[in-house]
Amino acid sequence: MRRFRLGSAFGIPINVDLTFLLVLPLFAWAIGSQVGRYVGVVNGLFGSSIPVDLLTSSTELSLGLGLLAALGLFVGVVLHELGHSLVAMRYGFPIGSITLWIFGGIAQMEEMPEDWRQEFAIAIAGPVVSVALGVISYAAFLAVPAGDSLAVAATRFVLGYLALMNVVLAAFNMLPGFPMDGGRVLRALLNRTRPYARATEIAAEVGKLFAIALGLYGLFGGGGLFLVAIAFFIYIGAASEAQQTVMRAAFEGVVVEDVMTPADRVTTVDADQSVADLIETMFRERHTGYPVERDGEIVGLVALEDARAVREVERDAYRVEEIMTTELYTVAPDTDVMTALEELDEHAVGRLLVMEDDEFAGLITRTDIMTALSIIKSSGRYQAEPADGAEPDVFRPDESRQS
Repeated sequence: MRRFRLGSAFGIPINVDLTFLLVLPLFAWAIGSQVGRYVGVVNGLFGSSIPVDLLTSSTELSLGLGLLAALGLFVGVVLHELGHSLVAMRYGFPIGSITLWIFGGIAQMEEMPEDWRQEFAIAIAGPVVSVALGVISYAAFLAVPAGDSLAVAATRFVLGYLALMNVVLAAFNMLPGFPMDGGRVLRALLNRTRPYARATEIAAEVGKLFAIALGLYGLFGGGGLFLVAIAFFIYIGAASEAQQTVMRAAFEGVVVEDVMTPADRVTTVDADQSVADLIETMFRERHTGYPVERDGEIVGLVALEDARAVREVERDAYRVEEIMTTELYTVAPDTDVMTALEELDEHAVGRLLVMEDDEFAGLITRTDIMTALSIIKSSGRYQAEPADGAEPDVFRPDESRQS
């Protein structure tokens, strides 16, 4: 989704996602249409006597109060994320941006801490800020003298609403729905006695169970589709971060050279070869992508999708050089495997050429990486912390790969 920059705070860009601009009027309407109900909650909770009839005397007034309350709530979300961000920056973790979107706010950390004390402090900072905002709003609520004027009633309602909702926001975020704040606190506590990757897996499983329960409540308990949507994103977020963390731990110390198919075991095709012959090679070799060679140099890559684009009756006439991709992405043999995977994702390609001193050294594919990951996970190596002073085991191709 498109993002718009609002400004910055402490050097951190503050952005709004297009989904936020779409949902803000809905939030304003949802609050404004229930002003009478919320006034009753505030009066009952804080022992006040805000006149309900006065604040619901017109639709325009109710919607205006809803907009003020919604804006105040999202300001609280920004401050909540700033709480996370400032603590993270104190520990030396840069923050790329803070973005408001349909489900609240996201502080984009460029690197996640693996020290449990640091993660605990960063995770708890947001809810602490929200509770503090709730206390400040309540203090301001008490400071406004009671009265029957519209200005006084409206001010006390908005402050009372924000006092309540900021505390609710803190409490909700502390539920163990990884990757929410409570889930990150859980991972930090688990990480005290477990490897980081294993702590992440456990916290993610708890987060998935929480997401399922939240989704069921949304569907059958009257929580509404908004809770179902939140549950969906919690589930996806937990699964995604757990996978990324496990992969980083599994591939610690593993470089492209350990995983790639060496050049002497890579089948290449000639640029002058017909597409019909290419498809025959693919059938025989059981591979769907090949480097293209001319005069001993790699000049392109060709994949099954490229061949399929040529009509069957024309495949004898078309040459590989006419359908190959000439935009080549390369990595060095000593590149971290996770960096190579990020390159694959960034460029949306299935394979990278491995080049050493401008010479073709091998080929690394997404399949190579996933196969290596499965082997490493089966070995359990990534779940064990190396002893002090010991080198961690490193995946080697001669240990588990066959050509």
